[in-house]
Amino acid sequence: MNKLLAAAVVALIPLAGSAAEGDKTRPATPAGQSGTFETLDANKDGRISMPEASADPKLVESFSAADKNGDGYLDNAEFDNSIAKPQK
Repeated sequence: MNKLLAAAVVALIPLAGSAAEGDKTRPATPAGQSGTFETLDANKDGRISMPEASADPKLVESFSAADKNGDGYLDNAEFDNSIAKPQK
């Protein structure tokens, strides 16, 4: 559990720097509101990583379950399925 927490903190460090600089390339997702695939895919590589997903608290909670192929990223289909069928 501590390793998972440490990994999450390390993954979020670059995002903290962007937020402090007023990064306008990715709009903030208000709490309780899901972002779109396009807004969450900050680097526009066609997939959402865990650091990118951290902008959407709901997606962070279901990220592992939504990542059906286990590659550590959500493609558009996995993202759509995670929204259509919220994970418990």
